[in-house]
Amino acid sequence: MSTTVRALQLRGAQSGLPRLEVQLMLCALLACDRTWLIAHDEDTLPDGTGERFESWLRQRLDDVPLAYLTGHKEFHGLSLQVSEATLVPRPDTEVLVERALRWLAACGRAAPCVLDLGTGSGAIALAIKHSHPQAQVTATDFSPAALAVARGNAERLGLDVRFLQGAWWDAVGASVFDVILSNPPYIDPQDAHLAALRHEPLSALAAPEQGLADLRQIIAGAPAHLQPGGLLLLEHGYDQESAVADLLRQAGLDYQGCERDLGGQPRCSGALLPEAVA
Repeated sequence: MSTTVRALQLRGAQSGLPRLEVQLMLCALLACDRTWLIAHDEDTLPDGTGERFESWLRQRLDDVPLAYLTGHKEFHGLSLQVSEATLVPRPDTEVLVERALRWLAACGRAAPCVLDLGTGSGAIALAIKHSHPQAQVTATDFSPAALAVARGNAERLGLDVRFLQGAWWDAVGASVFDVILSNPPYIDPQDAHLAALRHEPLSALAAPEQGLADLRQIIAGAPAHLQPGGLLLLEHGYDQESAVADLLRQAGLDYQGCERDLGGQPRCSGALLPEAVA
């Protein structure tokens, strides 16, 4: 059954979805940009377009992420493929990347070794490698399916990142790094917000102990895997700043403060491994 760009935009507006989302859905379905949509408002679209749009619309109204429908998500200037095996990269995580890049630019280490624990789609690792090509980047994940997505992104973008499968520190053995980053699961399993995230992998979102279990494990193992003076950066929940700061100090790390995300919430805490005393 034939339809037009205008008719589908009207259908999307009637559903309650934001206009931008409707346009992005149409751009993905029609392999065009938003300028084309405006210029071809009255164009008759190929048969089947309306049915595909209705299917996507139903899924979006059921909270399926738009990135799962389109198959990709922009992150730090990179277009990344995503799947239901990975979290959808969030703009707030770019705060973590930017903080790491500032440190890398100032540290004076010629070919710093960087580790991304729990890489998912590879967003953090690939953003670091793209922006700081001298870095030797390693990325790990427990999920083979997620690693397959990350490897595919690295190959498509031509970025040389080493990928290892395993749970947290198990994946890297005794290796040490100049910078370690992670966006681990940190949501309390009882948090009501998880309902809206039900289509994304729960194991990458929620952690026991009110969301702190994986953060504890990463922090406890970090001193053995950091070079002296090396940096640990962690994304965490808006209400976990104090708990994470305490855990970092208890591990013998030099707490470097917390940065806020795009919404003004505490989101990224960092700490240094003290230099060895002569």
